[in-house]
Amino acid sequence: MADRGPFGDNPFEGLPFLGDLARMLQSQGPLSWDAARQFAVQVATDGRSEPNPEPLHRIRLESLSRVAELRVSDATGLATSPTGAAVTFVPVTRAAWARATLDAYRPLLERLSSALSAAGDAGAGAEDDSADDAAQFLGGIFSMIGPMMLGMQSGAMVGHLAARSLGQYELPLPRPPSDRLLVVEANVESFGEQWSLPADDLRLWVCLSELTTHAVLGVPHVRARLEQLVLDYIGAFRVEPGAFESTLGNIDPSDLGALQQALGDPSALLGAMQSSEQRSMLPRLEALVAAIVGYVDHIMDTVGPSLLSSYAMLTEALRRRRVEAGSADRFVEHLFGLELSQHQYERGAAFADGVVQRAGDEGLARLWHSERELPTPAEIDAPGLWLARIDLDD
Repeated sequence: MADRGPFGDNPFEGLPFLGDLARMLQSQGPLSWDAARQFAVQVATDGRSEPNPEPLHRIRLESLSRVAELRVSDATGLATSPTGAAVTFVPVTRAAWARATLDAYRPLLERLSSALSAAGDAGAGAEDDSADDAAQFLGGIFSMIGPMMLGMQSGAMVGHLAARSLGQYELPLPRPPSDRLLVVEANVESFGEQWSLPADDLRLWVCLSELTTHAVLGVPHVRARLEQLVLDYIGAFRVEPGAFESTLGNIDPSDLGALQQALGDPSALLGAMQSSEQRSMLPRLEALVAAIVGYVDHIMDTVGPSLLSSYAMLTEALRRRRVEAGSADRFVEHLFGLELSQHQYERGAAFADGVVQRAGDEGLARLWHSERELPTPAEIDAPGLWLARIDLDD
C-alpha cells in the first residue's frame, strides 16, 4: 500500500466536525441510505408538512385512467400493465414520491457508489512518487468524499425531482414492474394554476403521457436494453484526482466554509468523475432515449387532440416546462447519461415523423417488436436507414 502522506487515512483528521462525519458515513458503507432518505424528504417538502391528497382527486384520476388506458392501448398496441390488471393512478405527496423514487433508483445509485468506491480504492493504492502532500490530501478527500457526498446528493436530487415532477416518469427510466402509477397532485395543481390550464384536461394529459411511457418501458427488451445502457454508463464513472485537485487546489483545507461550498457543487463533483469511456457510450443511450421520447410525443399528438379541447395549450405549456429545466435537473440527467435537451426531443420527433411519413403508424410500431428493431445512433438521424435495415423502406 502506498504511503498516504502526512494526513494518514483520514484527510479530515484536523477538522473535527468533518472527521467525525466521515467516520460515521464510512461505517455505513459507500452510500448512506438514511442520509439519502432524509435529504430527499427535506428537499421535496422544503421542511414543511404536507396534507394528504384529497379523496376527490383520487376518484377523478381513477375515472380518467380508464379513458387513458383504453386510448393508449389502442394507439400503441402495447400492454399497459405487466400483470394484465387495470392500471391505477395514485395521487401522492411529494415526500411519498421521493421515497418511492429513491427506492426505484436504488440499483442505479448502488452501481454508482460501487464504481466510485472501486475507483477510489484503486487510486489510493497507486504509487505516485511525484505527488506532493497537497495532492495526496486532495486525493484522499476525493476517495472519501465521493461516496459520502453521493448519499446526500442522491437524496437531494430525488427530492428536487419530487418538488416538480407531475408523474413518476419525469425521467424516462424503468421502475420496478407495477400496476400503480404515481401522480404528484400538488405539483399538477400548482402547474395548472400557473398556466391557467383546465384541471381535468391536465390530469388526463398526464395520465396519457405517463401511461404511454409506462407501456414502452414495460416492453421486456426495451427495458433490458435501457437498464443495461444506464448501468454501464454509471459503472464507468472514474475518480480523477487531477480534476478534483483543480477544483480545490486554491482552497485552504482549514477553511471549513470554503471547503464545504466547493464540495457542495454537484457539477464540479461530476466533472471530476466523468470518463472518456462514458462519452463513448452516450450515443447509443441517447439514441434509445430519443426514440422513446419521440414515440411518446407522437402518440400524444395522435390521441390527445380528440380527447382534449385544450390540447394545443396544454402541450405548449408542458413541453416548454420540460426544456426549461434548471441546473439541478440537468445534473440528474447527466448523472444517469440522459440528455433531455430540446435538441434531444427534436431528434426523437424528427425520427418518428420521418418513419410515419414513409411507413405509417404501423411502421413506427415496429420500433418495439424486438431488440433488432431498436435504432442505432446513425438511424435516429436518418429514419430511412432504419426502415431499410428492417426491410420497410418503400
